[in-house]
Amino acid sequence: MRLKSHIFVSSLLRRAFALGGYAAVLRKGAEEAGAIFIRQRTRLGTETLFAPAPQNYFDDEADVGRKFEARLRDSDGERVDAALESEIRFDPDCWIVEIELDDHGDLFEVVPEEGTGRS
Repeated sequence: MRLKSHIFVSSLLRRAFALGGYAAVLRKGAEEAGAIFIRQRTRLGTETLFAPAPQNYFDDEADVGRKFEARLRDSDGERVDAALESEIRFDPDCWIVEIELDDHGDLFEVVPEEGTGRS
């Protein structure tokens, strides 16, 4: 059983603030199992959109953590807005969380990008 969405989001917010950053829920989704999208803004004005990782990155049912993939990296806000609007049309129960940190560190697990192999 995977960690409930509202618990993961609450923890993410607290940890981002503890690192000296800012975090906010832009869209509240289903409390139990809503997909979570993370919008990371940097001081340089670029944004990265993290989306739930594909299921093939989860080894077995005992893997209860949340994993993310970088859907858009170092992009402008309009592209991120358009991608999120599309995701909301597909899944109206999704969460959107914004963090403002230059480096997300170990706030959440990001799977390797295509072509870089699984770790």
